[in-house]
Amino acid sequence: MTKHASNDVEERSLEVSLRPATLEEYIGQGEAKRSLTTLLQAARERGEAADHLLLHGPPGLGKTTLAAIVAHELGVQIRFTSGTAIDHGGDLAAILTNLAPRQVLFIDEIHRLGRAVEEVLYPAMEDRSIDIVIGKGPSAQPLRLEVPPFTLIGATTRIGMLSAPLRDRFGASQRLDFYTDGELAEILQRSAGILGVSITEDAASLIGARSRGTPRIANRLLRRVRDEVQVAGSTEITRERAATALAGLQIDDAGLDATDRKLLQVMLDKFDGGPVGVAAMAALLGESPDTLEDVFEPYLLRVGFLDRTPQGRVVTERGRAHLGRGSSSLWSGS
Repeated sequence: MTKHASNDVEERSLEVSLRPATLEEYIGQGEAKRSLTTLLQAARERGEAADHLLLHGPPGLGKTTLAAIVAHELGVQIRFTSGTAIDHGGDLAAILTNLAPRQVLFIDEIHRLGRAVEEVLYPAMEDRSIDIVIGKGPSAQPLRLEVPPFTLIGATTRIGMLSAPLRDRFGASQRLDFYTDGELAEILQRSAGILGVSITEDAASLIGARSRGTPRIANRLLRRVRDEVQVAGSTEITRERAATALAGLQIDDAGLDATDRKLLQVMLDKFDGGPVGVAAMAALLGESPDTLEDVFEPYLLRVGFLDRTPQGRVVTERGRAHLGRGSSSLWSGS
């Protein structure tokens, strides 16, 4: 294993270790937690598989974590896969027929399932059966297989790309929203304890405010700030040390990183702030249109630095002011 691959494995392991295991430990998403508490309690009391659940919202807000919590709360195992990993109906049929009773099946990026794969999923969700064809040509024979009762949890960042027939087969749907700065600070305090590092309340608040409303980013920044503080010979993350570390990571006071600012700068320099299509922006930045729409745009829209119009994306006056064209306030640690 290469050093780079080893570091990636360690990062993923750290990320998993910071995830809550129960709904009680899970911070934020109050509406989703209340709804899931009722859904899971009802399923446990009936001794049945919980209803199929669709989780949607921007990346990094806890969809995978919630899926694992659902399985834990139900006392069953969870099987992880993704829409990009299931190429054929036979692949899905093999997964479904090998599930244990009441097991949870989590399909990330479920909007990427092919239509033929969806056709296999429909009867499994509704009737706990799948129809497959054995053989080819005139000798082909249809075969119906029973599927054990299971709970499908689908996750998507693009619910609009999910076909209506599939979306309608979920018994429950929850949108996960961006977290407040206070919720992120609380998450950071918890994560710091797990990592064995000391962090002051105001340092947690500062990092939380620059985490784009996203726990995954908050925990990533915490690990990087911890590294910076450790190398500097300190044992505690204070506000001043966190501000210095975040500046070194090029995270500004609104949570924008170098790529965010480059996106806005390119729009201003090349297109006078827009309107401009996402494909043109992606080409200039060397990113895929999906990455821009899923990773960068949601937060820039949320903080009011970017706007969508029928003609394309536009940098707002607030976005222009934030760039400051060299303003030193951009790197303020306050």
